Amino acid sequence: MHPVSKADREKMMRVRLLLMTLPAPPPWVMLVSLIVSLPVSLILPHPARTEGSEPMPPTQLSAPTADSFGKLPDGTEAMLYTLQVPGGWRATITNYGGIVTSFFVPQPNGPPIDIVLGFDSLEGYLDEHPFFGAICGRFGNRIADGQFTLDGKTATLAKNNGANHLHGGVRGFDKRCWQATPLLSDKGPALDLELISPAGDEGYPGQLTARVRYTLTPAGEFWVEMEAQTDAPTVVNLVHHSYWNLAGHDAGGIGHHQLTVHANRYLPLDAGGIPTGQLAPVSNTPFDFRPTRPEQLALRDAIAGLTPSPEGATQGGIDHCLVLDNWQPDGSLHPAVTLIEPGSGRSLEILTDQPGIQIYTANYLDGSLTGKGGTAYRQHGAICLETECFPDAINHAPWHDDWPSGRLDPGQTYRHVMVHRFGTGQ
Repeated sequence: MHPVSKADREKMMRVRLLLMTLPAPPPWVMLVSLIVSLPVSLILPHPARTEGSEPMPPTQLSAPTADSFGKLPDGTEAMLYTLQVPGGWRATITNYGGIVTSFFVPQPNGPPIDIVLGFDSLEGYLDEHPFFGAICGRFGNRIADGQFTLDGKTATLAKNNGANHLHGGVRGFDKRCWQATPLLSDKGPALDLELISPAGDEGYPGQLTARVRYTLTPAGEFWVEMEAQTDAPTVVNLVHHSYWNLAGHDAGGIGHHQLTVHANRYLPLDAGGIPTGQLAPVSNTPFDFRPTRPEQLALRDAIAGLTPSPEGATQGGIDHCLVLDNWQPDGSLHPAVTLIEPGSGRSLEILTDQPGIQIYTANYLDGSLTGKGGTAYRQHGAICLETECFPDAINHAPWHDDWPSGRLDPGQTYRHVMVHRFGTGQ
């Protein structure tokens, strides 16, 4: 029942007294008069409240919680932070490597489901693994021959991918403990991470201060905001490396997923996975994921078109950078990619301020890694969607007039933003 205020009762009484002084009207007039006199709240039902239909009261949001995740070999304690908002959205992140260890999305029927690959404990991340959920740096992706030249000075980097440098080297940012600060930001629960990389770290010049903020919004958006400053000329390309399977981390292959990429061009590769320098059209190639295609193909079709070869890597599959359309150097966000899992209707859209996106279909997973819940992660069991500066950009001078080179100078701030938007299939 809805309570009736004293003012409303007095109003109804006045109407009744007035009606008593008038000649008796037809019954329908009396009914209309009574209805008009009543409060609207008694006549119309309250609208149904649906999830997200009203602003989230601040009291329902809180800063991330922190728990011990174990200790590193040197005795440093790693922490695990939980970002959570009402509705079933939850992310867990460790300050070791800035790794996203889980990301739960709600389901229409059943409990929330975890859609990123990873391990149940710190030990899995301390062993060799393919950068599950990590922040890769100082320079994510590859640098040819492990070297580059700035202002006439050649920097020689660690070679950890054949003859090339990959994802920051032997001990990149994915293998460091970051300084962590959990907080409740204006967008929602957030985790700030900071790492100081000294001059000479893995061969890079200059001391670099890198910062990352992870944020989970009440709508379930997952923001990754990265920035860096240096005290001497260097290169930087911070990359977030989650492995996504929208059917669930333990669901098996992603061949049935559908991918749309806002890219008319891609970067052809040599046999070592280094861009040749060409920006080639995606038309009539397995990299044609454009939204203008008359029919969206399943990922298995693209993977099947990239059998072991220089373009398909030694294991076959996608491991290529696509050139995003509508990129502008002003830091504005633009749509990059949409991934759909047809069985559930679940989707992931990524917006970014970067010019490229590395699409990697987990070509080198082979079942030898045992992940969360005892799951054996197999080839093409997930997809990485890594927005970025172009691989090896610093060594491709012809690109530098139109595209970022990856160079960072003192007084400048490197910035990289990713916004993950999810559809739950509801």
